[in-house]
Amino acid sequence: MFGVQEIDAASLQQKLAAGEKLRLIDVRSEGEFAQGIIPGAEFMPLHTVPLKLDDLKASKDPIVFYCRSGNRSGQACWFLKQHTGVEALNLSGGIIAWYHSGNQIVAPTKAA
Repeated sequence: MFGVQEIDAASLQQKLAAGEKLRLIDVRSEGEFAQGIIPGAEFMPLHTVPLKLDDLKASKDPIVFYCRSGNRSGQACWFLKQHTGVEALNLSGGIIAWYHSGNQIVAPTKAA
């Protein structure tokens, strides 16, 4: 997505495996979230991102947004950058690319 920094699944997995602190945010719908997440991700549907700008701006850890394919998460990155100046990373290809790269998807630990 134009003007948005991206990270691929392999690079994200390397950062997580190295213990790098990242804030993983899943911007999919509640139903999609319930189907499985990247371990450690938090739920923030795309339509709620504008309501969370103060929280996101104050985040101490780098933010990585993801969705199903990378489109909605790219929108979240762009919106955050435009309204706060904070540059988040977009998981290129979304959770689909994550899964097809052989990475783990787990059930959410609590209801969305």
